[in-house]
Amino acid sequence: MIGHYINGKHVAGTGRRHSEVFNPATGEVSAHLSNATVDETLSAISAAEAAFPAWSATPALRRARIMFKFKALLDLHANDLAKAISLEHGKTISDARGEVTRGIEVVEFCCGMPHLMKGDFNDNVGTGIDTYSMHQPLGVVAGITPFNFPVMVPLWMIPMALATGNTFVLKPSEKTPSASLMLADLLAEAGLPSGVFNLVNGDKEAVDVLLTDKRVQAISFVGSTPIAEHIFSTGTKNGKRVQALGGAKNHLVVMPDADIDQVADALIGAGYGSAGERCMAISVAVTVGDVADKLVEKLKEKVKTIVIDQGLNEKADMGPLVTPQHFAKVKSYVDLGVTEGAKLVIDGRGYSHVGHEKGFFLAPCLFDHVTKDMRIYQEEIFGPVLSVVRTNSFEEALKLVNDHEFGNGTAIFTRDGEVAREFTNRVQVGMVGVNVAIPVPIAFHSFGGWKRSLFGDHHIYGMEGVRFYTRLKTTTSRWPAASKSIGSEFVMPTMK
Repeated sequence: MIGHYINGKHVAGTGRRHSEVFNPATGEVSAHLSNATVDETLSAISAAEAAFPAWSATPALRRARIMFKFKALLDLHANDLAKAISLEHGKTISDARGEVTRGIEVVEFCCGMPHLMKGDFNDNVGTGIDTYSMHQPLGVVAGITPFNFPVMVPLWMIPMALATGNTFVLKPSEKTPSASLMLADLLAEAGLPSGVFNLVNGDKEAVDVLLTDKRVQAISFVGSTPIAEHIFSTGTKNGKRVQALGGAKNHLVVMPDADIDQVADALIGAGYGSAGERCMAISVAVTVGDVADKLVEKLKEKVKTIVIDQGLNEKADMGPLVTPQHFAKVKSYVDLGVTEGAKLVIDGRGYSHVGHEKGFFLAPCLFDHVTKDMRIYQEEIFGPVLSVVRTNSFEEALKLVNDHEFGNGTAIFTRDGEVAREFTNRVQVGMVGVNVAIPVPIAFHSFGGWKRSLFGDHHIYGMEGVRFYTRLKTTTSRWPAASKSIGSEFVMPTMK
């Protein structure tokens, strides 16, 4: 039974309610997860609350040194983390290593937190008066993370929160819990004091406690849009600072002058990598002019070269979907697309992997002649399903992207710098790629979408993360001589 991590110790959990954790490649249940009770979640919050005064008073340099040690341990155990990800998520081991690396980059960024938290100072803003500002931590903060990146997304939050002086409660996805517990052990080995980081596994019961307990000052969330909206509305109603990243329907616009081989390679990786279970996956190829037929033919050729296998195969390009429920959901969208009248050019529904016939494998699916009124275009599928939408002009393609309710990521492939510049300036999306299919920002920038892909004012990690996890305090001070009379002031103070 997989349990929790509270106040520096692994806790078995009551086992009163539990979830099944699958090996997606075999289709078998690999473990059972104890879903945290209200009392267990309250215990994690209490541990974080008790640890906050000492941790927040710890010099930022000492906190950063723990991040340095944590980063070194992550490097040392990267393959172990990647294996744990692959066994529970199904993604390939190479993809899982990439996930771990992108998480480590945020820890590296946080090693510079003593500099990043510096405030501002102005002396003599008035006669004998100085003004200075400082960033101070919030208190107990919480993170709720998705199944598809069980290491990277927690590392978007945990080091940012800890390095700025907060204490943390993590509620990872119940589908992929093991890697997050490994992070808890590595943090402890790096020297993090007990109670500063806590982890409760579970479902809505634990989440509701985190959203309503007054001691939790902020919530970070990554997941689907309906849940992101619920997290944001409930958290803010209870006085919390919230950043809630939601769903996506990422478009890649293909201009007539684009190199079709480059576009096809980009779409194969961005559409079918990680079996499409990425919030930055490209799920819609928007063709402009007469390029569609050539692109579809190239995609048909290149899909045949994709190696599908269980994730630990080093040569695999794509693995299974995460659970039987998610497999059924994605397959139902393919059925729906056929019903809606889209042309199913490549049908991966009948795929069965030899030796893993019970695994949750769905081969790549490709739709052509998809229109904006179809649900397979409007809704997030989160699987290896790529749709081609045909447009006649750049303006029509841009409008298609801007009219969609999601605004997470997008890309344009072109050789025309003027067109690319126009697209990046006018597109209503938070992250944009130019001849880059998956434009995930590096750690010293910030990740986040627009429209219904983000609820809240702050993107995640980078300087946006520093601002999210701290409050700004400004002090104005004067030290007059004891014998000098200041006199009473009855008007709004002005600096003289």
